[in-house]
Amino acid sequence: VQLQASGGGLVQAGGSLRLSCAASGRTLRNSVMGWFRQAPGKEREFVAAIRWSIGNTVYADSVKGRFTISRDNAKNTVYLQMNSLKPEDTAVYYCAAGYGAILSEMRLIRAYDYWGQGTLVTVSS
Repeated sequence: VQLQASGGGLVQAGGSLRLSCAASGRTLRNSVMGWFRQAPGKEREFVAAIRWSIGNTVYADSVKGRFTISRDNAKNTVYLQMNSLKPEDTAVYYCAAGYGAILSEMRLIRAYDYWGQGTLVTVSS
């Protein structure tokens, strides 16, 4: 699977961005698609994930109520709508695809087999 993330940029606190992750090379039908982020000097952390087949989602507590993950079957693309952005959301955002992960594993980096190149989100105060 090849993953191409896009949509990052510079936004003021309180603003919104929508990230996209286009997938190719393998069906996503049996996958879990996730978004992770990595801020400078910090470890990569889970943001949100969606099970492609049935659409159930999980979120990190830090983004719950502000971010929404969704997918478009026809476009083989997963989105991350980010609202009410805060300076602490500043990071490189990565999308990832995993096959075989169970629900309880969707927050774990090790559950994902393929990673996109990352897109930078900068939130100014």
